[in-house]
Amino acid sequence: MLKPIINVPGSMPKIILECFCNRRFIFDAVIVNKNIKLIVNYLLGPIVFLLLIYSIYHQIVRQHNWQQSLQQIRSAIAGAAQWKIGLVFLFMFFNWGLEARKWQLVIRSVQRINFTRAFKATLTGITMASFTPNRTGDYFGRMLYIEEGKRAQSVSLTIMCSFAQLIITLITGCAGIIYLKWYLHAHQPAEQNIFHFWLNILLTGTALMLVIFLFVFFKLSWLVKLLKNNRFAGKLFSYLKVLEDFNATFLLHILSLSLLRYIVFVIQYYLMFSVFGLSLSLVETFAGMSVVFLVITIVPTFTFLTELGVRWEASIQIMELFGVGTVGIFAASFGIWFINLIIPALIGSLLILGIKLFRIKP
Repeated sequence: MLKPIINVPGSMPKIILECFCNRRFIFDAVIVNKNIKLIVNYLLGPIVFLLLIYSIYHQIVRQHNWQQSLQQIRSAIAGAAQWKIGLVFLFMFFNWGLEARKWQLVIRSVQRINFTRAFKATLTGITMASFTPNRTGDYFGRMLYIEEGKRAQSVSLTIMCSFAQLIITLITGCAGIIYLKWYLHAHQPAEQNIFHFWLNILLTGTALMLVIFLFVFFKLSWLVKLLKNNRFAGKLFSYLKVLEDFNATFLLHILSLSLLRYIVFVIQYYLMFSVFGLSLSLVETFAGMSVVFLVITIVPTFTFLTELGVRWEASIQIMELFGVGTVGIFAASFGIWFINLIIPALIGSLLILGIKLFRIKP
């Protein structure tokens, strides 16, 4: 029987002391812990993949006119405009490639990674985001590609990337609202009073948020330094201190990548609208979809799988103002949703199969 190696009050029963000091007990605990890690490492990927497939199917069949939309997409793929769908598909990689590059630049203050790894992390983040409210799982998915001990800091950097994209959405959303107000006044005066009030409220709220967010974004280092001297924010500061060294030039570079990604997204919609015979100019597409993106961003959704219904409803309400058909909007929105979100999520779920969440020591 082993003797105690720690000082324990005499009131502790001897049998408990011997149990905790027994090497066999400690060895068994290590084995159980190791087995749990093995189970998580090798079952996480397949479970996520199966859940994603089920969720996609369940979400699609719940949507109104989904069969008609699928039929239109099949006809478009086989028709003369199939090259446009191919171009939209290629732009999907460009779209998420820009996001990966943005994240790669931001994350290098914690860990330097190559573009391929950053792209894989981005796709994995899309997968994990499909099961979480407002895509919060994106942070966890990307964190899997960061070394242990640095993952907590990577979350604040990933949030900063999302924050930059949000600012661009607010800027373009304001521009889109202003254009819609002008369009209604010039082309549909009877409709002006119905939408004018709500557009004014949306514009005022968006502009106010934009001013606040721009101040926070460009004053990140200053705000982080304020936390340094706050005794109640000690642990929070340890996670946010990685934001302290970002200057205005670097932040403008991140915003420019976010804007370029946004432009790619709008072009995808313009191409998809033309595939389904919607006669919209590039300016009308940009203005209308800017408001749609703004609404999707503001309205909370449980996951981007349930976001499909919100996307469809917002697209119909806004784009119908330009006199285009509902069925074409359904099909175009479904196509963009599937190409830009579902395909990357499926790829990301396959990448998770090769990720080991824990390092198993021999």
